[in-house]
Amino acid sequence: MTIHLPDSTGELRAYEPRRAPLTVDTGAPLASRVVYSAAHVVADPFADTTPDGPAAVDWDTTLAFRRHLWSHGLGVAEAMDTAQRGMGLDWAGAAELIKRSAAEAQSVGGAIACGVGTDQLTGPVTDLAQVRAAYEEQLALVEGTGAQAILMASRALAAVARGPEDYLDVYGHLLRQADGPVVLHWLGPMFDPALDGYWGDTDLDAATETFLQVIAAHPDKVDGIKVSLLDERREIELRRRLPKGVRCYTGDDFHYPELIAGDERGFSHALLGIFDPLGPLAAQAVRVLDTGDTAGFRALLDPTVELSRHLFRAPTRFYKTGVVFLAWLAGHQDHFAMVGGLQSARSLPHLATAYELADGLGLFPDPGRAEARMKQLLALYGVTR
Repeated sequence: MTIHLPDSTGELRAYEPRRAPLTVDTGAPLASRVVYSAAHVVADPFADTTPDGPAAVDWDTTLAFRRHLWSHGLGVAEAMDTAQRGMGLDWAGAAELIKRSAAEAQSVGGAIACGVGTDQLTGPVTDLAQVRAAYEEQLALVEGTGAQAILMASRALAAVARGPEDYLDVYGHLLRQADGPVVLHWLGPMFDPALDGYWGDTDLDAATETFLQVIAAHPDKVDGIKVSLLDERREIELRRRLPKGVRCYTGDDFHYPELIAGDERGFSHALLGIFDPLGPLAAQAVRVLDTGDTAGFRALLDPTVELSRHLFRAPTRFYKTGVVFLAWLAGHQDHFAMVGGLQSARSLPHLATAYELADGLGLFPDPGRAEARMKQLLALYGVTR
């Protein structure tokens, strides 16, 4: 059957959905790369809440989606920005998510790493001591669950830090306390405008030097870095300067195939939001790479970049809407509702293009169901043909 999708001008165009999904099988554990999917949360659509109220999470469906990712050999990066951390999910909700997901990971033998931030600081922050204490509270909770910690960028630290020395102080303090190696996360302002000037400078070259100083001072406490700057050249240059044994986890949702494939001087592992909708396909591609077949890996993953660039287009921080939309179409949840009401953050033409690109890749296990749900959404907006 034909479905009529609106384009950016408001005109309807005919699209013929595919009839069969891409065939993806679970297989051996991933070997050549460490790969995490930053997973979304599923809202409770029947909760009587408001966009600025506490998040109401459907815990059963949220955990079922994590089991889906683990079943394909991916790790789960929990309570990150893909889970709407700081955009609908507060610290109380994130703490519960971390505890539940860590317990689930232990029960199924899945890899998990969880975000550590300072988002319990909801009032004015005046000094570094408050930032350190907030980080310490969250670090203790994550490590108490047995999960690996990801030290996320802090809006509070960005607001109160006077320069690079304050970042060296706070991160050095935390790394000395950490029980085991952590992942350091550098999230760029395209994902969160409040993080502009992180590491004490808006000049990225200067910020990089401070970032590298933190790592060089504590290489035994840094498992790796996650870089989310959407700058392929900068990531490659940065990973070449990392101490031996410190991994680079790409967070670049625009250039991930070439960064994961690597070059003669190294490669990036992955911690990506786009691997939420691409999970099974991404795992299959890495298994191909495990055999040494870089061309086969690129042949599977390169065609997905158009969808990723679409979902992550500016304003990039609203990519979560497209991720949850695709999860609904794919049948991982029964509704298109999000915590904080964020389902309204992207336009109907944007969502229509996301459907078309994902369908073209064969990402929907049941294309007929995806088509029917897309038609439900179109009808809600007044499109009846």
